[in-house]
Amino acid sequence: MSSIRQLRYFVEIAESGSFSAAAERLYVAQSALSRQIKELETQLGTALFERTARLPRLTVAGEAFLQRCRRLLADLDQAEHLAREIGQGLRGNLRLSHSSTVPLTGQLLQRLSGYLGANPDVTLEIAQQSSEAQLEDIAEGRLDIGLLRLPVLRQHEGVVLHALFDEPLLLAVAAQHPLAAEASVQLEQLREERFISVPHRQRGGLSYLSASLCMQAGFFPQAAQVVSRKTTQLQLIQAGLGVALLPASMQDIAPPTVRFIALAEACQSSVALACHRDAAPLARQFAQAMGPARPAQTDAETG
Repeated sequence: MSSIRQLRYFVEIAESGSFSAAAERLYVAQSALSRQIKELETQLGTALFERTARLPRLTVAGEAFLQRCRRLLADLDQAEHLAREIGQGLRGNLRLSHSSTVPLTGQLLQRLSGYLGANPDVTLEIAQQSSEAQLEDIAEGRLDIGLLRLPVLRQHEGVVLHALFDEPLLLAVAAQHPLAAEASVQLEQLREERFISVPHRQRGGLSYLSASLCMQAGFFPQAAQVVSRKTTQLQLIQAGLGVALLPASMQDIAPPTVRFIALAEACQSSVALACHRDAAPLARQFAQAMGPARPAQTDAETG
C-alpha cells in the first residue's frame, strides 16, 4: 500500500522537475527521496519516471498516476482541514432550544447573529421547549444548547448552567385592564388579580420566580380560569383572562393590545445557557462566544 508520504514526494518531484529541487523543498535527503520513489514504483509494479534523461520525466503511467495523486492529496487536505475545524468548534450543526419566555429578540438575537456572522460554517437547528425538556435532552445527548429562565429545580447530572443576562420583570395586562394606564404598580396591588401562569411544584422558571416574588409581597398568586406557561399566555392576557409577570423582552413579540407596566420593586429575571459539561467543542465554543457572564447553577441544582 502506497503511503501518503510517498505520494507527496512523487507529486513534489513531478512539479519541481528534479529530485534535488524536491528534496530541498521537502527538507529531506535526496537519497531518502529516491529510495521512497523506488519503493513506490516497486509497489505499483511500474516505473513512474524515465531515468535516461538528464532530468526525470514522467512515464505514461506516471502522468496518469500524477493526476489521481493530486486529487487524492487535495481531498486529504480538505478532510484534514474539515476535521481540524470541527475539532476546534468552528464548523458543524448545533441543536438549540429556547423556552417560550426566552424570545429570540433583542440582545439575545444580536448575540446569535454576531456568532453566526463570525462562524459561517456553523448551522443552528432551533426549536422551542420547556426548561425541563431542554435539561433532560441535554443530559441524554439529544440537545446541544438550551436557553431558559432561572431558577430550575430538577437536577440533571452533567448539565451546567451559565447566566447570560438579567432583565426586568413587568406586569402584563390587557389594554382594558384598570391598571393599564398606570406608570408603575407595586406587587401588593396584585393580590386580587388572577394570574394566567402559576408554578408547578416540580418546575422552576418564570412562573416559579413570579410566585416567589408575590409571596415576598405577602400573597400567593391566584390562578385564572385558563392558565398557560407558553407564549399563548400573551393571547390570554390580551383577551382579559388574567395578568402575568413577564420579562421585558416579551414586549417584542406581544400583540399591541397587551400593556406592560413597570414594577415598583424593580424585579429581575435571569436568562441562562445550558449545555453538557462534556459537550463537543462546537457547543463549548458557542457557549463561550455567547458570553456567559458568570456560573449560574452546576448540574442544574437549585440556587
